[in-house]
Formats: sequence, C-alpha cells, structure tokens
Amino acid sequence: MQKIIILDFGSQTTQLIGRRVRELDTFCEILPYNKFPVGDDSVIGVILSGSPFSVHDPEGFKPDLTPFLGKIPVLGICYGAQYLSYSLGGKVEKSDSREYGRAHLQTVDTSNPLFKGFEQNSQVWMSHGDTITAIPDGFEVIGSTNDVKNAAFASTKQPVWAVQFHPEVFHTLQGKTLLQNFVVDICGSKQEWSAASFVDSTVAELKQQLGDDRVILGLSGGVDSSVAAVLLNRAIGNRLTCIFVDHGMLRKNEFTQVMDDYRCLGLNVIGVDASEKFFSDLAGVTDPEQKRKIIGRDFVEVFNAEAKKISDAKWLAQGTIYPDRIESLNITGKVIKSHHNVGGLPKEMHLQLCEPLKWLFKDEVRRVGRQLGMPEHLITRHPFPGPGLAVRILGDITPEKVRILQDADDIYIRGLREYVDQDGETLYNKVWQAGAILLSTVRSVGVMGDERTYEHPVALRAVTSTDAMTADWAHLPYDFMARVSNEIINKVRGVNRVCYDISSKPPATIEWE
Repeated sequence: MQKIIILDFGSQTTQLIGRRVRELDTFCEILPYNKFPVGDDSVIGVILSGSPFSVHDPEGFKPDLTPFLGKIPVLGICYGAQYLSYSLGGKVEKSDSREYGRAHLQTVDTSNPLFKGFEQNSQVWMSHGDTITAIPDGFEVIGSTNDVKNAAFASTKQPVWAVQFHPEVFHTLQGKTLLQNFVVDICGSKQEWSAASFVDSTVAELKQQLGDDRVILGLSGGVDSSVAAVLLNRAIGNRLTCIFVDHGMLRKNEFTQVMDDYRCLGLNVIGVDASEKFFSDLAGVTDPEQKRKIIGRDFVEVFNAEAKKISDAKWLAQGTIYPDRIESLNITGKVIKSHHNVGGLPKEMHLQLCEPLKWLFKDEVRRVGRQLGMPEHLITRHPFPGPGLAVRILGDITPEKVRILQDADDIYIRGLREYVDQDGETLYNKVWQAGAILLSTVRSVGVMGDERTYEHPVALRAVTSTDAMTADWAHLPYDFMARVSNEIINKVRGVNRVCYDISSKPPATIEWE
C-alpha cells in the first residue's frame, strides 16, 4: 500500500499532520526524524515536521536527507523547512520580527502545484523564532508574508517544497488544500486508505496471522478495545475470549451495561468483579501515580489469573491505537505516559501480542466501528481513563467516595446525552470528553434546609478536542449547567457545591490526576 512517511522532529503537531494525511484517504506512518525506511518502495513522499529546537541548537536534530532527497517528493514544515534550507546551503537566522499565530500570505505563486487553488492573502499559522533569510541555490520563493519573505519556497530542479507555517493546524485556512496538493497531486496518492479497505485487509491479515490459535483480549468498555474485539471476532469467531475486569471504579452501572452490549455483539466475554481487591489495595493511598501503579498491577494480576484458565491461548490482543504508540515514547526515548498498554507483556504469560488497531487514530477507529455495524452509543463513547474514577477522586479511594462520584457523574453524563442544542445535536456528541471530579480533600460550607452543611465540592469537566493532544474547555449552555448543578446538589448525598473547570490543555491536562 502507498504511504507517506512523516519524519518527526519533536513537534507537538506532528500527529495532526498524520491525521490530515489520513483524512485524504492516504496511509501514513510517523517515524523518528532519523528512521527513514530505506528500500521501502511503497513510500511515495516525505514530510519533515516542526520541532521545538532551532537548527543552530547543539541538540537540534540534523539527519542525513540523502536517502530520499531528490528521489521522492519532500515537504518541509516549519523546522523541516528551515533544516532543508540550512542543510542545502541557505541561511537561517534569529528573526527580529518573530511570527507566532495568524499571518497572511500576501504573495502566493498559484502556478506552483503546491499552491494550486490558493487565494491571495490566505491566512496561515506561524510558530517560529528563527527565519530563513536566504534560500539555497536552485530554489525559488513561492509564498511570502509581510514579515517573512521566504515563507514558502520550492526547488526548481528537484521535487522539494518547504513552508515556514503549519498547514496541519485548523487556523491555516487552506492547509488541507496544500496537503492535498502535495499528497494527491504531487506524490500521486491513489487514496485507497478507507475504513472499508482497512476492515477487509485487517480481517484477512488476522486470519493468516492467528490461524487456528486462541486469543485473549482485555476489554475496558471503551471504543478502542470494543472495536478491536469486534474486528477479531469477525476474523476468528469463538476462538476469541474477552475478559472484562471491574475494578470497582467504573461509571454507575457500567459493568452490567457493557456486559450486555458485548453479549449483544456476539462476543465471548468473561466478566470479573474484583472491586474488593482493588479497594483493599488502594486504602489510604493518596499519591496519584501510586494509585495508577496499584491499579495497573492489580489489573495484571486479576487478568492473568483469568487468562491462565484458558490454557491453550497463544495470543493477547490489545486495543492499542497509533497515538498510544507515538505518545508513549517520544523521539528522545523518554516515557511520557505510564498508563498506556504498550510497555510489553508480563513475561509469565508467554503470549504473543496482537494489536489490530495499532495504525489507527481515534477518529479512524470510530469509522471502522461504524463499518463493522457496531451500535452508535459504543462508537461515540467518550474516552475514559483506565484507572477509572480513581483518578477523578482527589485523595484516598473509598467505596463511599466512589458512590458519591458515580451518582454525580451519572447525572452529568445523562444530562449531556439528553440535552439537544439548537443544531439538533446532543451536548454529549459535541464534546470530546466529559466527567465529574470529586474534591474529596476539600470541604465547603453550605446550607440545606435550615441546616449548615460541610461537604465536598464536585468539579465538572468537559473539553473539545480532535485528538486529546490539545483541548479547550467546552462552552456549555448556562441553563444546562444550572439544571445539572441543581440536580447533583439535591440528589447526591455528600455534595453541596458544583464548580465548572474552564482551563484548557495546555497548560492543564484533561484529567485532574
């Protein structure tokens, strides 16, 4: 299959480049800046990402470009453009007039294939302190802003293009047009990557990979593991056994509801209620990272105990998706997150790993789920942390605190599902992720009836996002917020105050712990 290689120089928006390429029905792979797959004939183009570094920094990434430069089309973005200029004899200097944020291409050469269909004065998004003051010999300027003359340039001899702005971000209004010009027109993508083609090819590959072997899959109730299970079920049927562990910190009634959904999908599922063990091991623990590690350790123990009962299993399947693999190890090799399921298998399991969704972004997983005919409420389910409500309770974990948060969260999520806005869409479907947080380390004074109360506040969180790398707080209607706040305070024992979190990521994260 044709593919675009995106070489990652450490930019926060590298994943966005990948998603934009996939939206053009073209497969792409994000690799470290120095890991170009030499000899892979399926590569039809290369994109060089941005970077937090300057080309003049000693620690800046400076790979050898000769394996692909001049042989297949190349597009440099921001740092990628500056490194192309720097390495080919141009000049990159600290800018006196740095550009961050919106800018406009005052001059665009629309005769160049990269800018086909572009409008003059088109808005782009800049984010750089250095600027290219001289382009290499054999190149020509094809786009300029008021402050940056060499905002875009191209080789007159080789298939090489470079832009100092970010076409992958939303604020570059014709960014999709630019990427389509590069990927489809210049690189020649046949646009064969789709949910339907993925299902057909992956089912065939799974049949060949797994043969008559038995597979175990750990279900979480989330979109990724659910789609992975249905995909595997289509490939190998009842040779798949799914295990769903209830650690006691799921949403209200979620264990029963999810088990019912899985049975309706025809999956062979074993449900395990291990909440007593988890609560016991978490007693008195307040450190967020320690809570995560205890839950992870206990999950492995419970899962292993059930998996060993299936003595003839040879594979462990996981719902790992592409962003999990990119986030877990950055290009410097430092672990960013400790709770992804990509750290390897427990040695005592002696199982091979199967990850049928490992190339997909979250929106692609949902498209595959629809292609498989899964119910919409499973496909559109918001992301939910593996440790569950344990990371939405500040302080130690007790069954009573979980009960309080489950009740408050249930009112909030049910309200989001029921509230239909003026566009005819539910609030639940308009936000990326939502949940309630119990501030159990805080008590606030209140008055209920004629009595003074001293109980816990609950914070509500809802964000809009495309990939969770960045997120903005959702502007929920006031009448909805008033209704939910009133219902939580009136119906949930232990809560006398409701707040709304209006911080974005960055600097805040989506979860509180």
